[in-house]
Amino acid sequence: MEDDKIPLCVDLDGTLIRTDLLVESLLILIKQKPWLVLVVPVWLLRGKSVLKDEIASRVDLNVQTLPYQSGLVEFLRKEHAAGRSLVLATASHRKFADGIAKHLGVFTKVHATEEGINLAGRAKRDILVKHYGIKGFDYAGNSRADVPVWGMARQAIVVNPGRGVLQGARNQCPISQTFTDRHPSLKTYAKALRVHQWLKNILVFIPMLLAHQISHVSLWANGLLAFISFSLCASSVYLLNDLLDLSADRIHPRKRLRPFASGDLSMVQGIALIPLLLLAAFTIAALWLPTDFVIVLVVYYLLTVSYSFWLKAVVLLDALLLAGLYTIRIIGGMAATQIGPSFWLLTFSIFLFFSLALIKRYSELLALKQRGQLTTYGRGYHVEDLVMLMGFGVACGFMAVLVSALYINSDKVKVLYHHPAFLWLVSPILLYWISRIWLIAHRGGMHDDPVVFAAKDKGSWAVAAVIGGLLWLAAI
Repeated sequence: MEDDKIPLCVDLDGTLIRTDLLVESLLILIKQKPWLVLVVPVWLLRGKSVLKDEIASRVDLNVQTLPYQSGLVEFLRKEHAAGRSLVLATASHRKFADGIAKHLGVFTKVHATEEGINLAGRAKRDILVKHYGIKGFDYAGNSRADVPVWGMARQAIVVNPGRGVLQGARNQCPISQTFTDRHPSLKTYAKALRVHQWLKNILVFIPMLLAHQISHVSLWANGLLAFISFSLCASSVYLLNDLLDLSADRIHPRKRLRPFASGDLSMVQGIALIPLLLLAAFTIAALWLPTDFVIVLVVYYLLTVSYSFWLKAVVLLDALLLAGLYTIRIIGGMAATQIGPSFWLLTFSIFLFFSLALIKRYSELLALKQRGQLTTYGRGYHVEDLVMLMGFGVACGFMAVLVSALYINSDKVKVLYHHPAFLWLVSPILLYWISRIWLIAHRGGMHDDPVVFAAKDKGSWAVAAVIGGLLWLAAI
């Protein structure tokens, strides 16, 4: 029989799209109604099809932004144009399958999970044999669950196969084509963990440096352990945040390239890494750092999770919380090294990092304005807020400079610095840096998180070097 007379049946999850709709829809449900996570096991005990029914009745997916397997989609469009019958055969719920079939416009029929039947593995094989006969169809799949289906297919198309899947398909029927574009590397995992964001955790060393305790090896050891603990904990939350924000990330010009949003990394792997990283972070803290640090880390984790689920949607409170999270890193450094709190430092930190958090929101809104959009997705900001955000942000940045200037006249300075007159030069330099970074944001040049931008920016490095030199001159 000619190929164009043989229907081609196509799997969905991991084959046509580079994601798993059950996991993805479950994550959306948990984000919208976290308390339902307690009911999910009850649904699953009643059967996987019941679980999918319950989730689908509560969740909607944006099928247009899903990470489709581009090579396979192009192939299917050519087959459709040539008159071949294409069938979508998936274990995903019919609600989602129908939406995807309508969006692509190449499928003549859809077989999906419905009416108590979970259409996976042997159940899918049986229904395809019932409709098209033994060896009466070709089948495109990607996993071990597809091996029984290939056993009844005429030919196999294998997409991004897992370990042993390619050989399993070859043992069942001839393989006509393979499509492979998913090869997670160490760089992919580093991107998902946002290793570059670990730079923020250098803040744990600030209390030790400003207290002039840099000669104590034990403090450096504790600071390093605090840095690692914060980094692992932060990466755990970054993974959670990215998994919960898939829909929003996919409509963002840069965030759509993140590993989970683009389908470069399996969501299941991300879900598995979250508790492992968290366990490692708290194990380090509990075994080798003071109890005060463990408490700080718990507060940090709870606030970041609250941010991921709810607080990021609250205007201004989200930016204030980001500023607080930066400041908590400094508090964590104090707790790890047992250096007493400096309220001057903490006040300066809140004002400075609130200004930087507002730069982040300002830059996002400016990018939306340039694309002709009016509001942010999943947040409460509007393009009209640009002027207000700049006013708030610049004012807070200048307040940080004011706090640093007032600190110079404090009694603490007289104890720590022999030549405090040099510290007066820090204020105009800070004024220059804050004004410059806001000007860059206003001109549309702030494409990264401002803290990460500063870490890459030569001008910011020069400012940091000059301030460091002034602090050294004031101390000697």
